Amino acid sequence: MSYSDNIIALASPSGTGAIAVIRISGPEAIAITDTTFKSIGNKKLINQRSHTIHLGHIVDGDTILDKVLVSIFKEPNSYTGENVAEISCHGSPYIQEKIIQLFLRNGCRMATAGEFTLRAFLNGKMDLSQAEAVADLIASDSEGAHKIAMQQMRGGFSLEIKKLRDELLNFASLIELELDFSQEDVEFADRKQFEQLLAKITTVLKNLLDSFALGNVIKNGIPVAIIGEPNVGKSTLLNALLNEERAIVSDIPGTTRDTVEDHISIGGINFRFIDTAGLRDTVDKVERIGIERSYEKMEQASLIMYLLEASEANNTDIEAFIDKYRHKQIVIVANKIDEISAEELAELTDTNPDWLFISAKSRVGVNQLKNKLLQLSNAGNLGKNDTIVSNNRHYDALLKALEEIQKVKEGLSEGLSSDLMAVDIRQALYHLGEITGSVTTDDLLGNIFSNFCIGK
Repeated sequence: MSYSDNIIALASPSGTGAIAVIRISGPEAIAITDTTFKSIGNKKLINQRSHTIHLGHIVDGDTILDKVLVSIFKEPNSYTGENVAEISCHGSPYIQEKIIQLFLRNGCRMATAGEFTLRAFLNGKMDLSQAEAVADLIASDSEGAHKIAMQQMRGGFSLEIKKLRDELLNFASLIELELDFSQEDVEFADRKQFEQLLAKITTVLKNLLDSFALGNVIKNGIPVAIIGEPNVGKSTLLNALLNEERAIVSDIPGTTRDTVEDHISIGGINFRFIDTAGLRDTVDKVERIGIERSYEKMEQASLIMYLLEASEANNTDIEAFIDKYRHKQIVIVANKIDEISAEELAELTDTNPDWLFISAKSRVGVNQLKNKLLQLSNAGNLGKNDTIVSNNRHYDALLKALEEIQKVKEGLSEGLSSDLMAVDIRQALYHLGEITGSVTTDDLLGNIFSNFCIGK
């Protein structure tokens, strides 16, 4: 496929709407648009300044297809780095189709998924990690996911990686130079400074890798399993959290036979709540399947809310549950506080200061529970970290780079020769370069941009 021809695609969602935006990019994008666009003032687009908008009609021979606005962006000052024209037409699917067909007959081809952003990368308008952030930004459905994508698009992550890579490359050059003078047994790279640099790179890489746990759950939503015995109010709590009647509520134990899931945003972070079947011994085959799924959801969840009745708090074996799931973050929630006396509630609060006490039915304490979940999710660190990794590909590359840096550190401490250390340094540079696109393959680019929407 040629990346020097002219491409076209619908840049707005398909279907009927008030307006639609059709994007054209390529060397002749503006010239081709000129052949089909008749300006109100008889202006030629090719003669107009970049970043201007023009009113007129798209015509196919003697047929007027629509009255439109055309925005032009001249190379290199455009999203793709090429000449770009964007047609804002009425949002009729028929009009969209006729305009695109007209341009296909006049020297354009349909853009592939992500091809506009791919061209932006190939033309140096952004690096690979910034290009990937474009897709994340489009897919962001919460304040947290939006914030991470914007941080990456602004290039903070890229700059950090580039700085590390440049410093390592400087020492790598000196190490390589030593190989040319191996007979003279000289050292151009100060081993003490090199050791300090490796320690610094190790710290930065570990911090970035540690941030992935937070970034991943913010990007994909934090799964929270609501667990407890039958009839303790799990479905009522789910409805209270969502502020809608999402799950069936009944006084009959075992009403919930399967998991019920829905999500809300708390403090800009998406939480996915999972109402599960009540945990108990049962001979009911269907209910037993539901309980098995409850245990599966507990293993998959990042957080577990263990719900119990306040009146039965002293009769429930909490410690055994906590011990079994000590690898998980658990919130103990005592529900139905409206069914016990003020004295009993005060006593429970004194003896169990880490518990939360609520009435899901009357919505008492639900906001405090939301704040606790936000606190336990560690999402508060989002505003404190300059860079948060949320991309699996970046995580894998950082992990491989760290492994190579550890090899270099070991080699340095053991006094290995320059040629052996140079191999590991090159590998570390390679993996860091994979993140920003300094090192790429056609397969890698194809895999990344195939996940984009057409038109972006």
